[in-house]
Amino acid sequence: MFEGTLKKMITERAEPIQYFLELSRGFIHLNNFLDQQVSITHTGSQCLNCHQELPIFRQGFCKSCFFEIPAAGDWVMRPELSKAHLDQEDRNLDYEKKMQLQPHIIYLALSSHLKVGVTRKSQVPTRWIDQGAHQAMVLLEVPNRYLAGIGEVALKEVFSDKTNWRKMVQNEAEPVHWDAVFEKALDHLPKELKPYMKPDERHLEKMDFPVLHYPLKAQSLNLTKTPFYQGKLMGIRGQYLLFEDQTVFNIRSNEGQKIKFQPIL
Repeated sequence: MFEGTLKKMITERAEPIQYFLELSRGFIHLNNFLDQQVSITHTGSQCLNCHQELPIFRQGFCKSCFFEIPAAGDWVMRPELSKAHLDQEDRNLDYEKKMQLQPHIIYLALSSHLKVGVTRKSQVPTRWIDQGAHQAMVLLEVPNRYLAGIGEVALKEVFSDKTNWRKMVQNEAEPVHWDAVFEKALDHLPKELKPYMKPDERHLEKMDFPVLHYPLKAQSLNLTKTPFYQGKLMGIRGQYLLFEDQTVFNIRSNEGQKIKFQPIL
């Protein structure tokens, strides 16, 4: 039996993607448990920042930490609110400079449908894998998070910025004509980003997820309502575990929850 506090799964780019769950006794290589029965038992919660056993508010943090720590600032979810390039502090300027003043990319990714997003360059391809995208393309690279944010805001007028998680875990995706959408995206970017555009540099990235069988009708596992669950693991995509009985479990949205994970031999 393995136990600990949930954090998002660690991934390695391979064919297929390799998934690891970090718990108190080390790392579990989840690919090894495909086509096997496992159980998940909810035992409590623990803030990923202060480590107190408190209810989780958002993003794996208790309510106090969520509203105080720099890692949960508004600019994380809304990059256009970044201010470190202006030398202006939100919660902690040193942290914000470290995170915001580094290369970022604006990209298009296909999981359930085509969506626009931004991420630190160092997070490629991890960001795409976490979103369950099986195809992705970089539009351009910019030197800070603010510029990436204003690009994303402009592109949200013509592309979605959300993933439909049900369609993603059921492997439903619309076809995409990548050259056409690449050109369309560049045409809608603001003038501040024109110097960073390289229209002749485009490369389609593809991700292969370890899935034996996709659910036909996904049902989300809620640890509060179902503190004990047992099922056969049939796949992993994005940050979701996919089970034979149509149950899916979102590791990312359950960060901070304490569990026991046990293979059933």
